[in-house]
Amino acid sequence: MGVASALTWLSGTTYARGWSELINLLIWPILILVPLLFMRIRILDTLSLGDDTAKGLGVNVMRTRFQLALIATVLAAFSVAAVGSIGFIGLIAPHLSRLLVGSSNQRLLPVAMLVGSALLVVSDALSRTLLAPNEIPSGILVAIIGAPYFLWLMRKRS
Repeated sequence: MGVASALTWLSGTTYARGWSELINLLIWPILILVPLLFMRIRILDTLSLGDDTAKGLGVNVMRTRFQLALIATVLAAFSVAAVGSIGFIGLIAPHLSRLLVGSSNQRLLPVAMLVGSALLVVSDALSRTLLAPNEIPSGILVAIIGAPYFLWLMRKRS
């Protein structure tokens, strides 16, 4: 039973997750860290101009990068603790959002959050219904969707 649970968690799933996991693992970090991230979002746009330009505009580049990386790491850690590693969502959502709204982080971050959550909801619904009463882990279904998308994206970029 332990090996099956570990493999299910490693592939990423929302199976047997309820409101308690949502409240304990996601609500508090989201309520604290996402507003911090939105307060720093303009600085992230400034950092995208390059280190020299950001320094010229008065941004402490090293400290700001560390703070933003820490916020992103903690948010990712809590998400993985809640549902396992559904890694392709973190890879697909920002790229797809960038295609939709451009590279301005003020628009990109909320759209990426919405695209990622919508992708997880759709993949979870499909994973529960495709082989009902059995369930496919959501992470596997997202990987099946994400791999062709990344191949298309790589082909388009090159």
